[in-house]
Amino acid sequence: MFLDPKKPAVILAPMEGVTDAPLRGFLTRSGYYDYCVSEFIRVSENVLSHRVFKRHVPETNRPNCMTASMVPVQVQLLGGNPERLALSALSAIEAGAIGIDLNFGCPAPTVNRHDGGATLLLYPERIEKIVRAVRDAVPAAYPVSAKLRLGFDDPSAIHENAKRAEQGGASWITIHGRTKTQGYTPPAYWAPIGEVRKHLSIPVVANGEIWTLQDFKRCREETGAIHFMIGRAALSFPNLAHEIRTELKISRRETPSPLTFPETLDARAWKEIFEQYSLEQPSEKRVKQWARYLQMKRKLPWWDVVKSSGSVAEILNRLTQFQEPLLSDG
Repeated sequence: MFLDPKKPAVILAPMEGVTDAPLRGFLTRSGYYDYCVSEFIRVSENVLSHRVFKRHVPETNRPNCMTASMVPVQVQLLGGNPERLALSALSAIEAGAIGIDLNFGCPAPTVNRHDGGATLLLYPERIEKIVRAVRDAVPAAYPVSAKLRLGFDDPSAIHENAKRAEQGGASWITIHGRTKTQGYTPPAYWAPIGEVRKHLSIPVVANGEIWTLQDFKRCREETGAIHFMIGRAALSFPNLAHEIRTELKISRRETPSPLTFPETLDARAWKEIFEQYSLEQPSEKRVKQWARYLQMKRKLPWWDVVKSSGSVAEILNRLTQFQEPLLSDG
């Protein structure tokens, strides 16, 4: 259902506060992604109920935990207590999840101060214990994976942490090619991901700083991976995943109501995209957020139009009327 060790795949990354259910549903209409991972759900003092998962991952209400575009969603959990994580993972499965991912990579200080995310990279034995507890709690038919960074502040830590995740029973791991202290500052370091792959018997998904097809090619060369997770570029360059699929020689998934994104930054073309998106996510903040990602690596000619609008209707109207000369994407 998720990752075939022998078949290439492109995966939509979990991004807290960004890739919520409406955006997952919209992006996966493209047919560019093999599966996606939910935003993390924190497990702190209490075991999470079915209701929590139904609310935060509404795809659990559909057969096989899929988006409306028939793309599977893996539920991601974050926390430091093995027992509560294990029981919460089982609760997620009972609520409709078909796979669990464990977050050992979030670099947010608030998360790390509360015994979650990347802070666990300092304790390899805890990573193994958590993965093992969840793996033992979840029926064997349901995959349990782990998302890691290269380390907290020492990138060489990835070797032991990855091995511990494997020993704990992880079905596969995803490695973001930076440490916690490096945050999201370029570059990402892909070569260590390739070194780790050589010593594991489970698949490794490469992640981090893949913005262009050239980035992807370099990442593939340095890692030897065939599985890739795309994060911010999914919004900044929404056709990148399709380019990667073409390079990997895997066909576009068939989806209901298929969607193709504009190749340019033409205001009226993106007005049509935002208009469709607003049917699923009627929030001007979310539309503005996407526009902000579009201009992350290039100048967006109509950014001021979007930024200064007070509603989705105003954004769409002003994009329709936008007349200034458009700049190239390059």
